[in-house]
Amino acid sequence: MAIAAAHMFELVRATSVRQVRLICGVILFSYVISHFLNHALGNISVEAMETGVYYHTVFWQFLPVAIVFYTAALTHMGLGIYALYQRRQFRWRTIEPLQLVLGLSIPALVMGHVIGVRLGYTLYDHQKLYPQELYLFFVAAPGRLWQMTILLLIAWVHGCIGIYFWLRLKPFFARAAPYLLAAAVLVPTLSLLGIYQGGRSVVIESDDRDWRAQNLSRRQVGTVAEGNTLDRITGILTVGYFGLLALALAARGVRALRERRGGMIALSYGNGKTVRVPKGLSVLEASLRHNVPHASVCGGRARCSTCRIRIIGDHDALPTPSQREAFVLTRVGTADPSIRLACQLRPTSDLSFFQLFTPHTHATDGQASTPARIGQERYLVSLFVDMRGSTQLAEKRLPFDTVFIVNRFLGAVSQAVIENGGQPNQFVGDGMLALFGLTADPQTACRQALKAAAGIATHIDELNELLSHDLRQPIRFGVGIHGGEVIIGDIGYRDHIVFTALGDAVNVAARLQDMTKTLACEAIVSEEVRRTAGLVDDALPQQEVAIRGRDEPLAVRVVADARQLTALVDGSARAAA
Repeated sequence: MAIAAAHMFELVRATSVRQVRLICGVILFSYVISHFLNHALGNISVEAMETGVYYHTVFWQFLPVAIVFYTAALTHMGLGIYALYQRRQFRWRTIEPLQLVLGLSIPALVMGHVIGVRLGYTLYDHQKLYPQELYLFFVAAPGRLWQMTILLLIAWVHGCIGIYFWLRLKPFFARAAPYLLAAAVLVPTLSLLGIYQGGRSVVIESDDRDWRAQNLSRRQVGTVAEGNTLDRITGILTVGYFGLLALALAARGVRALRERRGGMIALSYGNGKTVRVPKGLSVLEASLRHNVPHASVCGGRARCSTCRIRIIGDHDALPTPSQREAFVLTRVGTADPSIRLACQLRPTSDLSFFQLFTPHTHATDGQASTPARIGQERYLVSLFVDMRGSTQLAEKRLPFDTVFIVNRFLGAVSQAVIENGGQPNQFVGDGMLALFGLTADPQTACRQALKAAAGIATHIDELNELLSHDLRQPIRFGVGIHGGEVIIGDIGYRDHIVFTALGDAVNVAARLQDMTKTLACEAIVSEEVRRTAGLVDDALPQQEVAIRGRDEPLAVRVVADARQLTALVDGSARAAA
């Protein structure tokens, strides 16, 4: 019970207004997809559309689903109006204010359709289905067809933008993007074609008196008086909605007036740059207002921590972090009260700080001097390899000779990594970090890393034979391999930016490499990699080791001779086939 309560508390901490709006948006977008696919049945026949809408209605009007749907619709609309009030800066990328404008226009455009169909059914038991609606759009009031087409496109584009902002930092997004783009183009295209084909059929059939008597009865389309009543309700609700928008804009003006009267504060960036802004602006909004570069991958949504700043001086007078800000800071392991999220911190007095992440600026010609890869979380396998005895090697050789041998060692290691689908990533002295899984699934990445370790042993044997006349003892090495979720992206400063991986999995691989010295083996492979690669359980001896910085011991497999890994991997692959 206590564990469940703790999980619930953590969930509440992780939830912000943006997350609620996202959940509501996903529910509404699911409805839109269902409706669009139903429209697409018009490419078959109007009868197919009517059959499809039966199942569509059965699901979405099922009472629990209907409650969730209408709650999500009202909540999403209300939060959209709140976002109009809350947003202080509209200098984000063009796509963000576009999403807001499109979202706010949807209720005004859909009001008449919803009231005509749903409220008409509730008040007068109207049975308006596709034949009646298509007749209205293509025969009775063709002008409303364009309004409905615009509504469909706006709703679809708004939803697609929201889905893009939600998924763009997910590990699978790069692989899924082509399929999502294809769906984003095909679904509305087929939908509009279905409406057109269905409308053509209705136009032809509407010339038949029997069809009119069967499909345009009072029970289906209502009387003129009932239609006028529904139109009046539509007008009243539309005016009320625009009134809410006007109220949000007026509230923005009142807030701006109060902030100006409340005084200005100075924000100092720690590099000599100081700006003066009204109280109430977040630090990130202040940066945008004064065109100060400030890192923010998620666009100020508190879904990342790249806008983090460190407060210089006293931080006791700052507003306490919100639940969402506290959750994000906890997730990145920050307990220092002087570190805050710039998108969430709204100082009420002068403040000095410096940014923890260097923003990527653009060259004077407006083009990015070096396109930066933003942080992304994904599963990778890290392989650390280190040369043994390099210190003793350097003691008895000229510096240039030592550099030559170390370079040959790193060249042999890199060749083995590349041959097996990995990427040499960092060179630290006589050691190297290699990454596997940048273009492969986890199982393939684990197998590649294991075979690369065997390849390293083979290449080092060849190198030892080649340099046997110059080496008093053969070159030895240690390899540590571990897999897990890491953050990959460009790290560094100005012209010294490199692509690399950060995270616990990388650190563990480095620790395992160090342990090969004490365990007198060539490689140590984590149980995670062994299991994911599909090696049989008794293929390698198991041992539990303590990892510095971890509370729990880690199960690993000790590899005395790395050359045997190739046969083990190939054997498991044949067994799986």
